[in-house]
Amino acid sequence: MRGISVLLSMLFVFIMATSSHAADSDAVLGVWDTEKKDARIEIYKCGGKYCGRIVWMKEPNYTAYDKAGRIGKPIVDDKNPNPEVRNRPVLGLTIMKDFAYAGENHWEDGKVYDPETGKTYSATMTLASPRRLHLRGYILFSLFGRTSTWTRADHN
Repeated sequence: MRGISVLLSMLFVFIMATSSHAADSDAVLGVWDTEKKDARIEIYKCGGKYCGRIVWMKEPNYTAYDKAGRIGKPIVDDKNPNPEVRNRPVLGLTIMKDFAYAGENHWEDGKVYDPETGKTYSATMTLASPRRLHLRGYILFSLFGRTSTWTRADHN
């Protein structure tokens, strides 16, 4: 009887640890304001990893400053190195992918795409608090990069 009790206790601890890990990994899910507050990114699960897409933009359409005469039309991904996708709208665009939870409020091995430059960077995310997220994009080594701080836009 004592052996069953110990086994059940160990099983309970394992289940709690596993569910706690899953809850921690999902803490990043939700909608985030970018550092400049000019866009909102929804972070969601995609195939067991984490991705992000642009769900709101302060200015989703070209303004009078557009020299190509596209005033009032949706801003497109015209800096993309792939000419076949340069006409897709930036609003709704997936700009983050492949982030894997590494523990302790840290996600790594991700990629982040910057539609303003058409460049893709390696990236990590760190949840500094329930309302603050640090996204670090870099080339080759994390040392050579830039960190942007996002704030939670939703009220989960």
